[in-house]
Amino acid sequence: MSTSPQAATPFTLPGPPSLARTAPSRRGGAVPGLRYRPATPADPQKAAEVDHRLEEWARELDLFPPAWSGDFAEFQVGRAVALQHPAAADLERLTVAGKLLLAENIVDSCYCEEDEGRGAERSALGGRLVLAQSALDPFHSTAAQEAQWREGVQADGPLRSYHWALRDFAEIATPSQVSRFVHDVARLHLGYLAEASWAQSRHMPRVWEYLVMRQFNNFRPCLSIVDAVDGYELPEALYARPEVQRVTALACNATTIVNDLYSFTKELESDPEHLNLPQVVAANDRCGLRTAYLRSVQIHNEVMEAFEAESALVSALSPLVARYVRGLDDWVAGNHEWHSTNTRRYHLPNYW
Repeated sequence: MSTSPQAATPFTLPGPPSLARTAPSRRGGAVPGLRYRPATPADPQKAAEVDHRLEEWARELDLFPPAWSGDFAEFQVGRAVALQHPAAADLERLTVAGKLLLAENIVDSCYCEEDEGRGAERSALGGRLVLAQSALDPFHSTAAQEAQWREGVQADGPLRSYHWALRDFAEIATPSQVSRFVHDVARLHLGYLAEASWAQSRHMPRVWEYLVMRQFNNFRPCLSIVDAVDGYELPEALYARPEVQRVTALACNATTIVNDLYSFTKELESDPEHLNLPQVVAANDRCGLRTAYLRSVQIHNEVMEAFEAESALVSALSPLVARYVRGLDDWVAGNHEWHSTNTRRYHLPNYW
């Protein structure tokens, strides 16, 4: 992995320009050599009930664009949250986690995924995301301006999804946990903007720069609610400690690299220049995509090793911290299981 302070490399790839030309397999299962912990199996009845509740919620609020026919079943939101939160206090809290996850994906797909033809434009992303943030972090002004803002939020599907998902989260979480989530979504939006800027300017980041972007554009809003979903609160004084923040970041970064590895083939088939970790490693190390993919697996494994080692140390701070870290570990394991078994959505490249 090259991290020397060199000038940014052009947005060109030395490896195959498209995986469509390398005849990828439809292989499912875990990435060979990937470090992961087996997840607690998801209760299929619980997952189905969460899916039923989420679909009713989404249809009632008219959150899905017409072009999304069939997407809900493919995403398997209920199974995802059942895997990620095996210690959820009750079905209602699990459903709320699903609403937040669904809302984040609606905003991402409608506002950020320009290549999917869903109306997203990178040049307009900043304006869209600041309005999206206001659906979580309310606007305060004159009565007339606030009324117009409320109408604007309710007139747009992605904004509605954020608003109502957060309202439901606030019913099961403390104000501190809600504030934590709102802050983490702002981090997420910052990552979206960085990725869009690089795509628009055709900038190829260095590996460490890409991973910095992915520390913001990652699953952190999902992981940092594990205590609320499990029915307790990790107090702010403990949550804010640097060592707790570090294990949280390591967990989030590991899950995000997992997403890069499992979505790699799907993304390159639709957009051969889509930035992901193997693409960035290939461009920086001047190697083929197969070599870059295997190096990316090793990067993930090193992040996972650090998370596991430091989690053991941080858990000694208090029983509540230990419980929170177990929740992070469960989310990491469940996220991997969801990716590795969701063969309707992902398949691995033919690299082994």
